[in-house]
Amino acid sequence: MPYVPDLGLLLTPGFSVESDGVTFVVEPHELGSVVLPSGEIVGCDPLVPHTTPFVDTVEPGKYPMRAWVAVLHKDDAEWQRRMAALQLVVLDEPAASWSMALLPEQDPATLGDDEFFGYGVDAGTGTLADRVAVEALAQWDYERVEDALIPAQIPDDPVEAVIVVVADEDTGANVYVVGSGWGDGAYATYVGRTADGRITSFVTDFSVLPTE
Repeated sequence: MPYVPDLGLLLTPGFSVESDGVTFVVEPHELGSVVLPSGEIVGCDPLVPHTTPFVDTVEPGKYPMRAWVAVLHKDDAEWQRRMAALQLVVLDEPAASWSMALLPEQDPATLGDDEFFGYGVDAGTGTLADRVAVEALAQWDYERVEDALIPAQIPDDPVEAVIVVVADEDTGANVYVVGSGWGDGAYATYVGRTADGRITSFVTDFSVLPTE
């Protein structure tokens, strides 16, 4: 079976881990509400989006969006900050288990121990949003995307750099655009569940924290 990270640690305020002289300390930041008119969740790079939702769905509505930032300390001083994970909170309870969020054609049994299904990032950004929002965003022309989603200067603080836009005016479906950890690459999203199988959240892990 493919590797599933210990997201219970990543999603713990104040959790810290040290690697190669750098200490990573995790901070949660509430971003606001994400509007899900269909309850079908898409994980993608919003600047080059795909619109296929995950198999797991939720009830339509508004849900909290939470950023998990890794504060990196080096030589006893804060060095930099990186977006470690993006969490769409469905039920604000600890997850008893985690599984990889899958698209309809994906089978985790085909993966090796170190492999995962994830979305590709080519513009250094990621999101978790409703299918309606991403489909609407995909129709925007480049000028509109540039004006709304590409700042002239990106703040060093990844929370200050978050951009939120209403992509579909009819439903209010919105998109949070966040920095994708270290930048371009491929990132997996995971679904947390309670012991009785209820979905607690969708979490995209941007692979910032060291795994060993």
